[in-house]
Amino acid sequence: MDERITQRLEAHLASQGLRRTKQRDVIVEAAFASDEHFKAEELLEKARKLDNTVSRATVYRTLTLLVECGLLREVDLGRDQTYYDPNFLDKPQHNHLICLDCDRVVEFEDDHTALLHDCITRRLGFQPSMKSMRIEAHCDELLRLGKCSYRDAKLAAAV
Repeated sequence: MDERITQRLEAHLASQGLRRTKQRDVIVEAAFASDEHFKAEELLEKARKLDNTVSRATVYRTLTLLVECGLLREVDLGRDQTYYDPNFLDKPQHNHLICLDCDRVVEFEDDHTALLHDCITRRLGFQPSMKSMRIEAHCDELLRLGKCSYRDAKLAAAV
C-alpha cells in the first residue's frame, strides 16, 4: 500500500485519539487495492475476502475516517448511491463521465475545465474548496453499433 495513505491515516487516527486495528488495515487495503469506485457494501465484500471477521459497522466507520482525512472522496455518480473514489491523492482534480447506457465511469482531467472552474468561481466571488464535474452521456459505441463491448463484458462477468 502507498506509504502516503498509511501516514495520512495514522496522523488522522492519532489526532482523533483512535488506534490502528487489524480490521481497519484490512478495510484500507481493500479500499485502495484498485482505482475503481465502490459502494460501502462492495468494500465490505472485498474486505471480507481478506478477513471474514470484518464487520459492516467497522467498514462504515472506517469509510467516514478515510473521507475525513482526505484519502477517499464521496462522489455522486447518479444512481441514488454513494460511491467512494480512492484516487484523489494521485489525481485531485479529476472529473467523471458516466455512461447512461452501460454505467461505465470514465475519469478525466483537463486543463480547460480547471480554468473554467477558476474563472466561474472568481467571477462569482468564491474561493473553491473542492471542484467536481459529472457528465452523463450516452455511449457512442451503442448508438453506432447497437451494442456496447463494456456492457457486454459486464453482463458476461455477472453470469
